[in-house]
Amino acid sequence: MKKIVGVTFEKNGRMTYFIVNEKYEKQIKKGYNVLVKTDIGLQFGKIVTEIHNIDETKLNKELTEIVKLATKKDYLKHVENLKESKYALKKCNELIKKYKLDMKLIDAFYTFNREQLIFRFYAEKRVDFRDLAKDLASIYHTRIELRQMGVRDKAGQVGGYGVCGQKLCCARFLKEFDSVSISMAKRQNLALTPNKVNGICGRLLCCLRYENDCYKETEEVK
Repeated sequence: MKKIVGVTFEKNGRMTYFIVNEKYEKQIKKGYNVLVKTDIGLQFGKIVTEIHNIDETKLNKELTEIVKLATKKDYLKHVENLKESKYALKKCNELIKKYKLDMKLIDAFYTFNREQLIFRFYAEKRVDFRDLAKDLASIYHTRIELRQMGVRDKAGQVGGYGVCGQKLCCARFLKEFDSVSISMAKRQNLALTPNKVNGICGRLLCCLRYENDCYKETEEVK
């Protein structure tokens, strides 16, 4: 068994689980700030769950440990990173206008040690942002990543509530979006009107997949 907690990196952001190191077990509590290692580097996050146990054999991927509890100095550095990220977002928007690129910035953020500066943007089509990336790298002297997001990703970042009355799945836990088809809605005898089967992103509801296999099995039995 492993002891884990859920951590978020932004307000209303998706939650990611991390293993609690034994030496921090008695100190870690919901609401505390921590530093964790992610696939993009060291990040500052906030614990949003209580510690609970999980059977590690049931995990579908390997989890990393919390690096340390954040100190006041770490928090101040995080605040400074947020401030500098806002300036970077403004500068990037100016360059987008300069190069007349068909893209809309969603946000920008530094990893904790500023090893990377990541810009997330929405665009209908593929965008050639090579010149933009070069300019940003020369200005900020760090690794630049421009990450294109889909409409579902954008909805997850903005957040909101679905027709079920709960927070959007894409804002809470969905990290990968499987294909959803209108046949899934038909199989569940739903009214095929946009306000019934579409999410706030304008695409088919991701939750149509959740019980689709059960409905499919029922069809086969009949």
